[in-house]
Amino acid sequence: MSLLESSGRAGALTSRFFWRYLFLSLRPKQWMKNAFVFAAILFSRHLLELPLLMRTIQVFIIFCLLSGSTYLVNDLVDRERDRLHPRKKHRPIAAGLLAPLPATVAAVVTLAGSLSWAFTLSWQVGLISLAYALQTLAYSFYLKDMVIIDVFVVALGFVLRVAVGAAAIMVPVSAWLFIAVILLALFLALCKRRHELVSLDNAAACRGILADYSVGLLDQMIATVTSATVVVYAIYTFIGAQSSYLMYTVPLVLFGICRYLYLTYRCQGGGEPESLVLRDKPLAATILLWAASCFVILYWL
Repeated sequence: MSLLESSGRAGALTSRFFWRYLFLSLRPKQWMKNAFVFAAILFSRHLLELPLLMRTIQVFIIFCLLSGSTYLVNDLVDRERDRLHPRKKHRPIAAGLLAPLPATVAAVVTLAGSLSWAFTLSWQVGLISLAYALQTLAYSFYLKDMVIIDVFVVALGFVLRVAVGAAAIMVPVSAWLFIAVILLALFLALCKRRHELVSLDNAAACRGILADYSVGLLDQMIATVTSATVVVYAIYTFIGAQSSYLMYTVPLVLFGICRYLYLTYRCQGGGEPESLVLRDKPLAATILLWAASCFVILYWL
């Protein structure tokens, strides 16, 4: 084999690994969070209208790219702390598998491309997407170190996902649904903070804000948010939804939250909600059954 051929093969291998590590840094497992953009089209009874569905799918892809670019920025900012974390140290940037410069270029290109695509759909979608990008970047650089505000900023990201899905198809969303989404996101974020606090040997070194939390405080906050989530969702099904028959899905929501609490408190779960949903069969089955029940109630009854 000639030196030129060897160099070409080495370059191709390096390029292949670069794209693989770049894709992993976009955190595709966490893209399921962007499924919240489908809330508006589902609950407004427009899911079966193909043009509106295609617009929502475009918004889903935009937010996958948008969130992926902000994950790259977050990993660049946190790479030193991530190296102290038992799980995050394996992320490509923290592990030194993806250099900071190409990661920065990829983040800028992906961020600019996704925002441009969003503005081509409508100025409303573009502005909400821009707001999501700005609040996520503010979280990465500053807000994640502010106690309690950090989890509220995470919850805001989920609200913006619902809002952009509604803006894409120009339908109103009940305020009760927005509040339920905020509370659910707070529930997940607080459970994640608790998991990190009790499972990491040096929690504050891995995530500085954990020094301002305690297990007792998080338990109180989780208890408050848990109760509020179920109550607000129940109110939404009674007075804010397109069909009052949605009230029959309240037990599924209650069971799902109780199952998540069990996994958090008894099985040391909660650190990665997206992985927990895929890994725990009862929880995954509950979510699928809830989604199927909502579809049947809204579109067939």
